[in-house]
Amino acid sequence: MTTTPTGVDHEADPNQFGTTSFYAALGRAFVAMWAVVAALFAIEALNAWLGGRLTSTAGIRPHRIDGLDGIVFAPVLHTSFAHLYANAVPLLLTGTFVLATGLARCAAVTALIGVASGVGVWFTGSPDTVVVGASGIILGYIGFLLARGIVERSGWGIVVGALIGLLYGAQILGDVLPSDERISWQAHLFGFLGGVLAAIVFRRRRPRVAPPPVPMLELSTDD
Repeated sequence: MTTTPTGVDHEADPNQFGTTSFYAALGRAFVAMWAVVAALFAIEALNAWLGGRLTSTAGIRPHRIDGLDGIVFAPVLHTSFAHLYANAVPLLLTGTFVLATGLARCAAVTALIGVASGVGVWFTGSPDTVVVGASGIILGYIGFLLARGIVERSGWGIVVGALIGLLYGAQILGDVLPSDERISWQAHLFGFLGGVLAAIVFRRRRPRVAPPPVPMLELSTDD
């Protein structure tokens, strides 16, 4: 067992690369993300059975008050199974790494990204559109993972960020700029920025190492 001067057991730290707890957290996160993806497919099956009613009524409608609830519901809705298939793999990969940092942290990061992406779409999107899809969350996770290693000065975090950058670098550049009128670049851009902000706001602070005790010297005088 390896401990620090503060008595922290590194083997029990799920954020410490190479520890048993780290691999256990990663494995649990991977299984949990499979469950999330399965739930998204169930929602899309219901949406298809309803003739797309969920998409048309619960998506983000920019500049409209009745479209604000889409900020909450849009990330779990998709226009088709093909749309969901395109998001499933990157969501599974990026979500696993984010969830492995802790359930509470992942929930907070996801919420901030969802609000940033959704509000950005609502203010800047075209008023005659309905925006749905998990891609804003995915781009937010990418932003979070890229920024996390730098913010926390974590070697493992930097490696993960570099891996995500290599896999999705072209997608990041293409999806945060206006390129296809069928794709909401606003959701991607504000989601990515929300992820970077989440890496700063919810950064993991290193435990402070207690300073070594100062030896006490006794002064005495001879009678």
